[in-house]
Amino acid sequence: MHSLYDVPAPAKLNLFLHITGRRPDGYHLLESVFMLLDWHDVLHFERSSTAQISREDLSGMALPADDLITRAARALQQATGCTQGVHIGIHKNLPAQAGMGGGSSDAASTLIALNRLWNLGLTRQQLQSIGLALGADVPFFLCGHSAWVGGIGEIIEPLTGNHALPSQQFVVVKPEHGLDTGKIFTSSALKRDTKPAIIADFVAKHYDFGHNDLQPVAESLQPEVSQAIQWLESFKLHARMTGSGSAVFAPLTQTIDINSAARTWEVKICKNLEIHPLSSWVSDQKF
Repeated sequence: MHSLYDVPAPAKLNLFLHITGRRPDGYHLLESVFMLLDWHDVLHFERSSTAQISREDLSGMALPADDLITRAARALQQATGCTQGVHIGIHKNLPAQAGMGGGSSDAASTLIALNRLWNLGLTRQQLQSIGLALGADVPFFLCGHSAWVGGIGEIIEPLTGNHALPSQQFVVVKPEHGLDTGKIFTSSALKRDTKPAIIADFVAKHYDFGHNDLQPVAESLQPEVSQAIQWLESFKLHARMTGSGSAVFAPLTQTIDINSAARTWEVKICKNLEIHPLSSWVSDQKF
């Protein structure tokens, strides 16, 4: 029986997130840079002798009846007619309701790993097409690099070469409570008309560019977001929320005492990734 172990599913941070408009169908148009982070879940894959897909939380926690991991595996079976199965073990390190893309990254790493385990030979673009039906952030985690993301999440331009992000440490703070993304996007207070930018604007400033349009609404819904930002700013760090929160982050430009954070918060020092750790497992790398 062939197994694959320690397959990472890295987090992302939104270095900025601008809402530039809204389509007639209600979907919001956004501009953002999604940055890969070296904080990740670990997924274990073991080929099954049947077509069954099963999974377990390796820390012993109860799992929902269905999640993005099992949906990704089933979607890959259905798209290819594959009759192989798999048992998936999950070691969750990434916090939920954080705005760090944990579930989407798990789904992307599942698609990449099973494409290899089951010898399906799908290209990156084919996997991204399957991933898009699972969630707007899944195709990003399949692209291999940090990226400029636009539209409703379907426009993905990997940041490579002259546009590659400089190496940088970040401090990430996840407050105890999460946020309901739906409540943020449906709020009448959400700013939806930020002026569109271009990659050159971002590259000129990198970690000091833009803002997160979701943050003011998130702070009104969850005071812990404001408190975490204020804690980071007490060290004179430039802090903001990632995605729809509730995690916040700042480039780490000086030593800080992470033990001074609220006891119910999760605080981690991380570094950006130059390339997705599974990128070489996917063919058709047209960057």
